[in-house]
Amino acid sequence: MLGESLAPKLAFGRVLRRLRKAAGFSQERLALEADVRRTYISLIELGQHQPTITTLFKLAAALKQKPSDLIRETEEETARSHG
Repeated sequence: MLGESLAPKLAFGRVLRRLRKAAGFSQERLALEADVRRTYISLIELGQHQPTITTLFKLAAALKQKPSDLIRETEEETARSHG
């Protein structure tokens, strides 16, 4: 049960890392573009924190993505990990 509740956080972290690397951004660069701390990016990518809706929009904008695309990719990642 606990593992299931962690799955979306871990999946979002994987998606964020994949999109960040695809954009050619370091954690520092993404943090600067999204106006958040680098350590926060790291914690999100590790699945230890989840962003607020405001931060989700900032991250999406920095990565030139729609927030809904990040959510959709997270859903797909979660399905793959449970699939």
